Amino acid sequence: MTNNTTADAGTKIRPFRIEIPQAALDDLDERLARIRFPDELSGTGWDLGVPTGYLAGLVDYWHNGYDWRAHEARLNDVPQFVTEIDGTQVHFLHVRSPEPDAEPLILTHGWPGSIVEFLGLIGPLSDPRAHGGDPADAFHLVIPSVPGFGFSGPTRETGWNPNRVARAWVELMHRLGYERFAAQGGDLGALITPELGRVAPESVVGLHVNAATVGFQPMGPAPEDVVAKLTHEERQRLAALGRFAADGTGYRVIQSTRPQTLAYGLTDSPAGQLAWIIEKFKEWSNPSAELPEDAVDRDTLLTNVMLYWLTATAGSAARVYYEAAKHAQAGWFPLTRSDVPTAVANFAGDTAIRHWAEEANTVVRWSEFDRGGHFAALEAPDLLTSDIREFFRSLR
Repeated sequence: MTNNTTADAGTKIRPFRIEIPQAALDDLDERLARIRFPDELSGTGWDLGVPTGYLAGLVDYWHNGYDWRAHEARLNDVPQFVTEIDGTQVHFLHVRSPEPDAEPLILTHGWPGSIVEFLGLIGPLSDPRAHGGDPADAFHLVIPSVPGFGFSGPTRETGWNPNRVARAWVELMHRLGYERFAAQGGDLGALITPELGRVAPESVVGLHVNAATVGFQPMGPAPEDVVAKLTHEERQRLAALGRFAADGTGYRVIQSTRPQTLAYGLTDSPAGQLAWIIEKFKEWSNPSAELPEDAVDRDTLLTNVMLYWLTATAGSAARVYYEAAKHAQAGWFPLTRSDVPTAVANFAGDTAIRHWAEEANTVVRWSEFDRGGHFAALEAPDLLTSDIREFFRSLR
């Protein structure tokens, strides 16, 4: 239950509504109308990054076809709130299920994602009775913007690493009256969510992750004796991890070392912001998707980008990588084990490997799917919803 009567005004939970000034949208239109595109080498496709022709077409749609106000209204259909935790504003969606015995569940997005990732899950998870499911599987949903992202940004001080975010999530859930709760997250959310099992195991019923990275796969060379025991599919994932380490981690290196320098370009140029995010949707979505919009529709892609652009939080969001790198030890691998029951869902292209996952997590469920992708909540919401329901049903 929402607490609006706390004596300390700093901890008060206040209703929030997205109301972007028209001047901000006019400014974006002006910038989109005069973007200066770079040259490109013919025949290189996506090898060097986002092709100019592709981005120009997406920019044209953003400028002439996309309707922010329609998507703003859709977001505002969901109850939203803000509160201050540990010195920073936390923005979150809070949807209570019509089922009185529903279980509280906190959903954590990743980078370059946002709360937009979860809009399609809200109905099926909070009101399964209305979506062909079992009402016993219902959840009260809390969907926060990670500090530094969107309306939870920008952060105003250093130190906002995944562990600190997890501690903020515990405070948020307790402030809402949820003493024990379930948790789910992907990508960055799959770093933050397991931390809940380390900072507050007594509060967490179970942990469900997808697009799992740190703590769920090797972060360096794998011992030959371990590789010999892996399945064929796991060896393929290990090879994919090697290719990613060699060719796909430039974004992480920059955001882990010089996020402020990067922020100037992304905050000043909508084309820069769009390209920085859309490249990851191309590279990380289902491998069978030729273009980002083959996996996630264009309006959803652009609404996600808009939450970064309109709040000028590209740099603030990038800083979580800098903070995580500073906080990390042992090659980013968790130093302490989580004993909270954990489920891992691998979608098409995901690279979590059970051997390493079990070193730092108490894995009790492992699911494999041949469709979906890194952005499973957007690419395969039906599969993700079913897996979340089945896992937490086993813990009720």
